Amino acid sequence: MSITQIPKFPVVKDSLHAELRKRVQQYFDDKGIKATGNISLFTKAIILVTAFVLVYIHLIFFTPHWYIAIPECIILGCLIAAIGFNVMHDGSHGSFSKHKWKNKLAAASLSMLGANHFMWNMKHNMLHHSFTNVDGVDDDIEIGVLMRMAPTQKRYKLHRFQHFYFWFLYMLLYVFWIFFTDYHKYFTQKIGNVPLKKMATKDHIEFWLTKIYHGFIFIALPIIMVGWFYWLMGFLVATLVSGFVLSIVFQLAHTVEHTHFPIADFDNNKLPDEFAAHQIKTTANFATKNKIVSWLVGGLNFQIEHHLFPKISHVHYPAISKIVKSVCAEYQLTYIEYPTVSRAIVAHVRFLKHLGKYD
Repeated sequence: MSITQIPKFPVVKDSLHAELRKRVQQYFDDKGIKATGNISLFTKAIILVTAFVLVYIHLIFFTPHWYIAIPECIILGCLIAAIGFNVMHDGSHGSFSKHKWKNKLAAASLSMLGANHFMWNMKHNMLHHSFTNVDGVDDDIEIGVLMRMAPTQKRYKLHRFQHFYFWFLYMLLYVFWIFFTDYHKYFTQKIGNVPLKKMATKDHIEFWLTKIYHGFIFIALPIIMVGWFYWLMGFLVATLVSGFVLSIVFQLAHTVEHTHFPIADFDNNKLPDEFAAHQIKTTANFATKNKIVSWLVGGLNFQIEHHLFPKISHVHYPAISKIVKSVCAEYQLTYIEYPTVSRAIVAHVRFLKHLGKYD
C-alpha cells in the first residue's frame, strides 16, 4: 500500500464528532477548567519517574540479593510501562500540559526508556489514532505471521494456538521494539506499508543518541557494575514484564470481541463510517470503575474517550465518559465496555481463538 492508498473518512453534515466536541467543550466551559493535565497528573509523573530512577540506582549501584533484585526488576518493568502510559503518552498527544515545553519534556520520557519518539509519533498518533483497526494501515494489528489480529489477515495453521502462546509473544514487545522495530522503520523508512515522514537532521541525531544512551544505561553500565549474568537476568525480567503490560493494555482496547475491523470501499477508498463512529466501533473500554487500574494505566482503560479526544488529558476521561455514553445511546451506537480487566482478557482470548479457527 502506498501513501496515496490510505483510506479516507466520509464527510457528513452535522457529524457525530462535532456533536461530541460541542458537548465535551461545554463540560470544560461549565467547570472552568483546562482540558490538559492538572496537579494530580504532574504529581503522578514525579512519583513514577522518581521511583524509576531510585529503583534503577538501587539495582545497579547497591547490588541487592537476588530475592530483592527480582521483585525490584518486576517493579522496574511496571514503571517503564507506567511512565509510557501516564507521562509519555499524554505528552506526545499534547495533553499533558497547556505549556508546549512541558508536553515535549513528557514526550521525551520515551527516549529515557530507549524508544524513538519520531517513529512512535507516526505509528501511534498519525496511523493508529486515525485508522484504528484498519488492516494495512494500523501498525498495532500488524504482528506478522505469528499472529492473526484482523479478519482480513491470512490465517495459518499455527494461529489455531495463538490464544495459548500470545502470552509469551506479548512479553517480547518492549525488547523487540527497542532492538528491532525502531531500526527496521528507520532503515526501511516505512511503517508497515506506509512510507515514513521525511526525517530532519535533528530527528536522525535524536534517533542515534537515544539508542547510544539506552545501550549505555541499560546494557553497558549494568554489566560493568553487576556482571553479565546478573544483568541478563534482571534485563530479561524487567523487559518481559514491561512488554507484557504494554501489549495487553493496548490490545484489550481494540482486539476484543465486538470491536470492528472496517474495510474501505474498493471504488472510492472511503471507510464506511465517519471518524467518531469509526473510533467508537473499533475501540473498547475496560475496568473504568477501578481507580487503581485507571491510575496505573494512565486512563487507557477509557480508550474510547482517548480515541475521540486524544488532546484531552486522561485525568478527565472518567467525567467525559458519561457524556460520550449519552451521545452513543442517542445515536444508537454500541459503547463497548468490559467491567473488569479479567473480563476484557477473556474477550481478547476468545477473539484470538475465533480468528485462529475461522475465516
